[in-house]
Amino acid sequence: MSLNKPISSWNGRRVWIVGASSGIGAALARALIARGARVALSARNAQALALIAAGGAAQQTLLLPLDVTRAEEIAAAFARINSTWSGLDLAVLLAGSHQPVRAWDLDAAQARALVETNLIGVLNASAALAPAFCRSASGAIAIVSSVAGYGGLPDSLVYGATKAALINFAETLYLDLAPRGIGVYLVNPGFVKTPLTDKNEFKMPALISAEAAAEEMIKGFEGGKFEIHFPKRFTFWLKLLRLLPYRIYFPLIHKFTGL
Repeated sequence: MSLNKPISSWNGRRVWIVGASSGIGAALARALIARGARVALSARNAQALALIAAGGAAQQTLLLPLDVTRAEEIAAAFARINSTWSGLDLAVLLAGSHQPVRAWDLDAAQARALVETNLIGVLNASAALAPAFCRSASGAIAIVSSVAGYGGLPDSLVYGATKAALINFAETLYLDLAPRGIGVYLVNPGFVKTPLTDKNEFKMPALISAEAAAEEMIKGFEGGKFEIHFPKRFTFWLKLLRLLPYRIYFPLIHKFTGL
């Protein structure tokens, strides 16, 4: 049973990717442009966005550089999309940052900056999108979290906490918006080779490319799934681990990560 309305065609569909300058966001943008979607591209790096937009027709892309921590920039970008395309079908919120942190290195200022980008950025975007989608009874929001939000992992002291918060937020958002005909997707990638995961100092099992991750997301959107998690040969094990009592979970996590 599909929890969201399946997407049968991307041709002409209006998609806003927030966090489109690199990694999964850039790969998703390229894949959707190739499928004929109209794609609005947002991130702080305007030059990187322009390079991605060059792969599509002039009328197919919209460049909207912004900082997700500034709610007024999000609102202005959304207004520009509405004035240009007369609406939006799907917003994909994946702007984020990652900084490996252990307890003995915890810094309040760095932690706050990570929370602002990973969590508050999504709240800023959702605050602009959700009321507008409710008024039109249309649209969809995809929130990109991480399997790091499933349970505590070494090196993810702050990052994992922001992703756990996003999982809870997406679940609650679905409960509110689905009865109003608005789609909500939760995307939980495993390890994807991006500039962010290159910071990890441990071996990353089942590592996949950003392009493969983008294809998994598209397949999930097309299937109308709520949670889109991948690669399943890795994520299913993490889901199973989360069901174990802590006396078993903690030693296994130490063993698997070596941390």
